[in-house]
Formats: sequence, structure tokens, C-alpha cells
Amino acid sequence: MKQKIIDLYHKYGCIFFLAIILMWVKTIISYHIDFNLGVNGWFQQFILFINPLSGIVFLLSLSLFARNVNKGHKILFALCLLNSMLLYTNVLYYREFTDFLTLSTMFQSTSIFAGFGNLIGSTFALMKWYDFIYWLDLLCLFLLLRRRNSFLVLADEKKFFTRPCGRKAMIWSLVFFLVNLGLAEISRPMLLTRTFDRNYIVKYLGISGFTVYDSIQTFQSNTVTLEESDIEKTASYISQHHAAPAEEQFGIAKDRNLIMIHMESIQQFLIDYQYTDDDGKSWEVLPFLNKLYHSKDSISFSNLYAQIGQGKSSDAELMTETSLFGLAAGTAFIRYAENTYYALPQILRCKADYTSAAFHGNTGSFWNRNNIYPGLGYDYFFDAADFSLTEENTTNYGLKDKLFFQQSVQYLEQLQQPFYAKFITLSNHHPFPVDENNPFPLANTTDDSVNGYFPSSNYADQALEEFFHYLEASGIYENSIIVLYGDHYGISGNRNKDLAPLLERDPSSWTEFDDVQMKRVPLIIHIPGYEKGFIDDEYGGQIDILPTILHLLGISTKSQILMGQDLLSPKRDEIVSLRNGDMVSPSFTCIGERTYDTHTGIQIEDSDELLSQTKVLKDKAQEQLTISDLVLETNLYERYSPKGLTLVNREDFDYSADPLRLMQAAYRAGAANTSVYYLNHRNTTILLYKTDAPEHEPNKQP
Repeated sequence: MKQKIIDLYHKYGCIFFLAIILMWVKTIISYHIDFNLGVNGWFQQFILFINPLSGIVFLLSLSLFARNVNKGHKILFALCLLNSMLLYTNVLYYREFTDFLTLSTMFQSTSIFAGFGNLIGSTFALMKWYDFIYWLDLLCLFLLLRRRNSFLVLADEKKFFTRPCGRKAMIWSLVFFLVNLGLAEISRPMLLTRTFDRNYIVKYLGISGFTVYDSIQTFQSNTVTLEESDIEKTASYISQHHAAPAEEQFGIAKDRNLIMIHMESIQQFLIDYQYTDDDGKSWEVLPFLNKLYHSKDSISFSNLYAQIGQGKSSDAELMTETSLFGLAAGTAFIRYAENTYYALPQILRCKADYTSAAFHGNTGSFWNRNNIYPGLGYDYFFDAADFSLTEENTTNYGLKDKLFFQQSVQYLEQLQQPFYAKFITLSNHHPFPVDENNPFPLANTTDDSVNGYFPSSNYADQALEEFFHYLEASGIYENSIIVLYGDHYGISGNRNKDLAPLLERDPSSWTEFDDVQMKRVPLIIHIPGYEKGFIDDEYGGQIDILPTILHLLGISTKSQILMGQDLLSPKRDEIVSLRNGDMVSPSFTCIGERTYDTHTGIQIEDSDELLSQTKVLKDKAQEQLTISDLVLETNLYERYSPKGLTLVNREDFDYSADPLRLMQAAYRAGAANTSVYYLNHRNTTILLYKTDAPEHEPNKQP
């Protein structure tokens, strides 16, 4: 046996084959230690084992077309480096987002991270001690290639780096791919035509196969044209999908100011959660939000799911503003920033003469907000340029929440009423850095992000409480409806097992069903003076927030293209479509091809009756995603005008001079001025804002 191995080594040993083997082994290792691909049974394990081969052979075969071995080896090393970078960036991305890098995400990374420093900081936070294995093969190849007289290098000179060898290698890569695809189709028929889940593509075709597939999909989505049949199809869906509002709640907040608070990384499990430290002391993570959640002036939802894709925070915004889903790959805020929209600011302007403003303590380019907000119809957008930022009062992604709310009120009090004001918080953002001024203890797990999540969330809660005290003191509170929602998970799926003991769960019993349950986020609709509040346990998603709010404000949605339904409507479907194609309902949770009992979390064995029931639910969920994608990809709103709404004129909005524009609006309003500042006899309410933030400088405003 030993001699046979030696003979094989002498017959086939060369740098080219060694590079293939090293890259192959490295990819297989990544599948098992960093990616969770849901592999079941020996057949899928075999497919997983062979799927890197075709892509690696094809990529490295390009080096064989070099004119000589020296140039060929340089190209070979460069291709290995490229493949390693693709694999490792996917590893880092998956650790945080439990997803794979798409072509759109790669090109949009500047807008997503809004600064090289944020990108570097986030990257370092995701690295692990064993990551050297992703670069070890490159070091080996580099050292071997420097030894030009070695047996392996000389073997390449004799056998490879001629055009026939390059063509043969490409042919073999095609053969490997066809075999791989054939086996994949046996395990999952119509793999490339009926999936929203990138995990399946990687599981069956590998990282390289997924990258090629995604590139083709991206190109196709950019060449979609609108047909008359698309408008008819969408209109038919909307007509059937519309859920009439509940008479009891319709219009109960009519003409009130709308304040929307987009809560960064706040998950539902934090509601009423208490952390017990090593000394046995209990710490309530969200004491203020808990009071709001249970208030008789609040309608709260316990089973609302985040439905984001790769757009994360921007996807949550898109859903709450337009009731359209983010994209299956990439970010709609970037790819479709120039689309025509009928979003919440424009709807409120047309239907009830609202003024609108968005507040965010980061740069306007973060998630491309400065480019898409004019299309959504925001009158004002106050970003980092409008606040006073210092090294002390900022965190990785901008102005700390306590200072953000405090500095925002100078503009809030100037808005003409009724107004729609959206506040996007950011302090509670991965990697959840430690704030030495917050006494809330770090959790005690092996994951620093999990440990920092609880004190970081507690800080966000404190900031919200300070802001609410200001709203009450300034008189804004009584005449407002305040909507608070979590945008997405704070603890990513890859960290849930580290979190499990803090939830009194055994990590070994944690399942993919539990991962889906962790997608739940809070939704609290607070209406001061309502006194009929309750906690709604029905199932819904972020896509349903917009129609719910509009109905509470007394605005009909019958003619609008909304993918969601009023959460309070007695006629709504309780089907939650997740962006990757999974589905949650009160009875069943469908994850890939597996079905779970939603109440017990126990996987249900397939039967004809079960498949029949879940097929109806899954088809409805997929239709919702498909219609939403159609609206975005064809810019359908450009040729469809909902009754009573007019198109946004982007030229009306210049966010570079918002403070000046506020003053001009006040001048134009004259005696009809309805701002809080004017109605308070031109006395500012800024002094009513009380904060314990140590970075606060009372006499310093931007």
C-alpha cells in the first residue's frame, strides 16, 4: 500500500494537482466548521464532498494556457489567492449574517459599511483563532514555487502548461460539474429554478457554483422589462390579498404625529428577559421597553418576524416604508434607489398633509439613504452632518443613541405638524462594544458579541426612556402615535448556541426551528390615552407594519400595492414569508424541505396530507415574494398610480441644507405655523431634554 502511494505521488505529483487538492480540502473544512448547510444523509454528504472540484479545476485550468511554466505558476498562485479570498470573505460574512456574499453585496459594500474603519472593525470582530487554515495552503505553495528545482515544479514543466492541457482540464471541469448537477437534481429537483435559499446552491454546487449562479441571476434581474401582463398580475394579487381593517381600530390615531423608532438589533427574546450574573443578581435588560410593551396604551405583537435579506436594516426600512420585500440578493436601497415609490412619507403627504423627516446619526451614504430618501418622499433627512460628533460621543457606526435623540429635538420641534418622524438608532450594533459608563454587566459566555449584546441593548433602552420623557415634557407625546420595531437579529444564527445557556436551553438540543424563532422582533404601537391596549399573539412580519399604521391613522390602503396586511384585520392571513423562502404560520413552520409544528418545534414526518397542507401555505408565501420582486425589478410603480397619490418629485428635496429649509418653511407658514417651537411661543424645548450621557455638552449644538 505504501509503495502504491509513492508510485502515485511520482506519477501525478506536481504543483498543479497539489493546488487543486489543497483548495479542495480547505473548502471541505470550511463546510464543516463555519457553514451550516443542513446536510442530511450520506448522499448529500457525498455531493458536498465533490461539489468544490469542478469550480477549482476550471479556475486553475486558466493558468495552463500560460506560455511557460514560470508565468503559469505566477498565474496559478494568483488564482489560488483569488479563490482563498472568495472563500474567506464568505466565511466572515456567514459568521455574522448566516448567508453568502452575492455579487450585489460585494459592489455595495462601501454604502453598507459607510466607511473603511467600520469595515475593518467589523472584520476583525468576526475573525477566529483557527482562521490561519484558510491561508496555510498559500504559504505552502509560495514556498514550493520558490524552489524551482524541486520535483513538483519540474513535473509541471514536463507535463503541463500547454494549450491542450488547458483545454483538457476545462473539459474535465465541465464533466465534474455535470455529474455534480445531475446528483444535485436527484436530491433536489429543479434546484436552479425554484429556490430563494442560497444555502441550497452552496450545499449542492459549492461556493464557486453559487458565485456563477448569482452573477447570472443578477444580470437577468437587471434586464427585466415591464409587460402589461405584469401590471394585471400584480393588480389581481393586490385585490385578492387586501385585508380590510378592523372597524374598532380604524382611525383611532387619525391626525396624530407619527413617530417611528427603528431599533437596531433588538430581538423579541429580550422582552421581559432578565440576565442573572455570576453573583446571582438579576438585571432587567429592557425595563423601559417592557413597560411600553405591557402598557394599556400599547398594542404589542409577540410573534412578529424580521423578514430581511442581505439588506438588513435597509430591508426593514423598505418594508415599513413601502410594504415591499428587500431583494433575494443584494440591497434594494442601492440597486433600485432610482425606482418610483409610493412610500409612507408620500402617502401621508398626499392623504393628510404630513411633514416628514428621517433622523440618523451616521453619514447619509450609509445604506445609500441620501439617494433613496428623495424617492421615498422625505422632506428632511438629518444625518451626521447635522449633528455634533466627537470622538467621545460616537461609536463604530455614528452618534451614540442618548446624544442622537437629544440632539435631534432641535429639529423635531421645528417640524410642521402633523409630522412623520423616523429615528434610526445605531448604538446597539455588532460588535456591541463595551461602554464603561454603563453598569450593566457583560454576559459570561465564550462569545464576546453575545456578552456585549445585553449591556448594549440596555443602553439603547435607557436612551429611549430619556426620549420619551422629553416627548411628555414638550407636549408632543399626547398628540402622537409612537411605533417601535426591531429591525433584525442582534445575535446571528451562528451564535445562537452560545446564547442558548442564557435562555436556559441546552446548546446540543438547539435546532434550525429555534433559529427561525430567534428572528422574532418586537413591534410596539403606543397610542397615549388609548387605554385599550393588548398583546397580539397572531403571526405577522415587518411587511405588515405599513398597512397596520395607515389603517390606525384612518387611511385606506385598498388601491395601493402592499405586500403586507393589517396585523389587526380579522380577515388577514397569518402566513409569514421569510426572504430565503422559508415560511412560518400558526400551525406549520417550513424550513427548506422540512416541516415543524410551530407550537412544539417538533419536526413532522412527511405525509400526503401534510404535503398538501404545507404546499398551499408555501405557494402563498412564494407568490408574495415573487410579486414583490416583480414590482422592484420592473419599476412597476412608474406605470401604476394608486388612487389619491401623486408621484414624488425628487428635485424638491435637498438634504444638504435641511436646517435652513426648516427656517424657510416656518417663514412660509407665517401665522399658520404648527411647529412645537412656534406653538410654544417661540421658546425652545431643547432645555426640557434630560440625559445622563457623560459625553453631553449642554451648551454645544451643531
